[in-house]
Amino acid sequence: MTPEEEIILKRFETRTRQLILLYQDTRQENELLRKQVDTLNQELELIKKNYANLKIARMIDISDQDMKDAKGRLSKLIREIDKCIALLKI
Repeated sequence: MTPEEEIILKRFETRTRQLILLYQDTRQENELLRKQVDTLNQELELIKKNYANLKIARMIDISDQDMKDAKGRLSKLIREIDKCIALLKI
């Protein structure tokens, strides 16, 4: 093997090692990013569940308010009916 071929071969080996190291680093980074994605997906699912619970709570709250409004209207109607009955008795 000529000295020039040896130099080319050593460069090739060096570049191959660099590429392997870069591949390993990239693989570790990819693994870390996948774990982060999994964690974020879990957090997203938790947020979705919390949002659904809040929507349900809001619907119940609205229903309670509607019930209060209905009771108020009913009380007002009863008072008006009582007034009408009182006027009819006169």
